[in-house]
Amino acid sequence: MMEDAERFEAPRHVAIIMDGNGRWAKSRGLPRGFGHRKGVEAVREAVRSAREFGVKYLTLYAFSSENWRRPAEEVSDLMGLLKLFIKRDLAELHSADVRIRIIGERERLTGDILQLLLEAEETTRDNKGLVLVIAFNYGARDEIARACRRVAAEVAAGRIAQDTVDAETVGRFLDTADMPDPDLIIRTSGEERLSNFLLWQAAYSELLFIPELWPDFDRAIFRKALETFASRDRRFGGVESQGKVAGSK
Repeated sequence: MMEDAERFEAPRHVAIIMDGNGRWAKSRGLPRGFGHRKGVEAVREAVRSAREFGVKYLTLYAFSSENWRRPAEEVSDLMGLLKLFIKRDLAELHSADVRIRIIGERERLTGDILQLLLEAEETTRDNKGLVLVIAFNYGARDEIARACRRVAAEVAAGRIAQDTVDAETVGRFLDTADMPDPDLIIRTSGEERLSNFLLWQAAYSELLFIPELWPDFDRAIFRKALETFASRDRRFGGVESQGKVAGSK
């Protein structure tokens, strides 16, 4: 952890909606694919910065369940970039003690992308450093629906009593079951919505919408976001302050 990580306590879990690749490319007269490629560089920068600042979990919204509606050429380009990122960066992430986790619906994934995602998880499963969570083919409503189906199956099988089902029960069946909820959710590009991202987990997250497009996201922007978070007063629905810095979960 670098020196300036000691000047403020970083949130335990930061989640980022990486938005603006296409607009970044368009503003430069380039095809959208160039923006996605530049966005991969920003991913690398975010991972390095998260480690330096002392963030324990970094969740990146890589590909939503709605992104399949994009033009086939763009979807293919995004798949290719994800594959390239895993193939090129997995060894480096592993040597840096980064653990990779994948959240999202997997059953309908085909081709080699699923195998690459599983390989990344398996290779890094025993690492103890930063947990890099990649939300792929992810939609929060779908995640909640899948969790509810699993709870219903457990109730039907008699393993869970119906009258004991509560929010904690449902939480145990989410993709993020063994992870802390995000303390801070950042969205780049100036858009101010969650876009079906971590809706359950975001109940008490601090939200930060910043104007910079994702390809321009760098260490300085990340640090500024964490400093903004550190200045906020979190009450979690109560009256008494829970402190201006997270990591309490």
